[in-house]
Amino acid sequence: MAKIVEKCSFCGRSKKDASMIITGLDGNICDLCVTQAQTILDESLPSRAKKQRSSTDFKLMKPVEIKNYLDRYVIGQEEAKRVISVAVYNHYKRIQHSSMTREDDVEIEKSNIVIVGETGTGKTLLARTIAKMLNVPFCIADATALTEAGYVGEDVESILSRLLQVADYDVKAAEHGIVFIDEIDKIARKGDNPSITRDVSGEGVQQALLKMLEGSIVNVPPQGGRKHPEQKMVQINTQNILFLTGGAFDGIDKKISSRLQTNKIGYKADRKREIIDKDNILQYITPVDLKAYGLIPELVGRLPIVTFMHILDKATLRRILTEPKNSLIKQYTRLFELDNIKVTFDEEALNFIVDKAIDFKLGARGLRSIIEGIMNDAMFELPSDNTIKALRITETFVEEQFLKTSMARLKVA
Repeated sequence: MAKIVEKCSFCGRSKKDASMIITGLDGNICDLCVTQAQTILDESLPSRAKKQRSSTDFKLMKPVEIKNYLDRYVIGQEEAKRVISVAVYNHYKRIQHSSMTREDDVEIEKSNIVIVGETGTGKTLLARTIAKMLNVPFCIADATALTEAGYVGEDVESILSRLLQVADYDVKAAEHGIVFIDEIDKIARKGDNPSITRDVSGEGVQQALLKMLEGSIVNVPPQGGRKHPEQKMVQINTQNILFLTGGAFDGIDKKISSRLQTNKIGYKADRKREIIDKDNILQYITPVDLKAYGLIPELVGRLPIVTFMHILDKATLRRILTEPKNSLIKQYTRLFELDNIKVTFDEEALNFIVDKAIDFKLGARGLRSIIEGIMNDAMFELPSDNTIKALRITETFVEEQFLKTSMARLKVA
């Protein structure tokens, strides 16, 4: 009796040419054809594999839990963390319960946020930490590169192109993401009056952002609009995308002071003016000040939540160096541990680093620049020296190394 040879009904491979052949009722299929079929399915149905995680696969925590999570990464900024925790909780609670509608149910609108604070105070870190906690797509866009449609620069739709790329082109996942638009103050209109001529990088961009922030269906070029004009557009509904905006708003303190009349004098001057904290005037910011700075009223109305970032003092900068889960000192300690070198920092050395960051008014970002310059020689030499297994960073060490950096030649601001 002749021996039956098992062959793949698709490619004709015999059992000896394949790792496995699966036998069915009327045919067989080898493991190679199964792999190829899976690849075809993934390419033709890209959202099928992601369907389960795309819409509501994020853990919604209560505001107190959100703030506790932020405390692990962001030092200080208690007011901003409380405001953002409530706003994020309400936004995603609104999304999760949007399907549970009743005839008398109230439609809850979005709560986009604007964060005002000097550079290095943690605006971007707050937004990035929120996205990491919720496990939703997150992207950062820079408003300085945006221009009105049809002019040299990036269209506002490019913001959603980045979000779509981060979400692996899963539209459903992108529609529940978070977008952080940095440098939002750079698109303030140039004068107090509405522009008569075209303000294509200021008021024109604000006008283009209105519909996106409020919630609408936007045609988005997946690979960017100008380089690939022939590509097919993807429609994204921005109704459930949370927009966080941030900016330094340099000079807005003068607008706030003028509104508060901090310099008011006279016998009938209101005594309540005396309790105004002039060193941290941003805490009194309101939407009125944003409008006076140059944001159009329609845009201010679509950013209903306004919060601020405190100026980082010495005590806060000192805590930022060591306390967060991913603090700078922990990062550098880990870098040397990978080379089997134990690094310790003296208190005086840390205080020297903080003092220099304050002198140059660099905020938390300045801490990294200063430490990088101080540790550069050690990071260059020690990995090749197998005799050194420990390094102690003293005040004398950081002073000597800082004098070698280019920052030491700068005048204190």
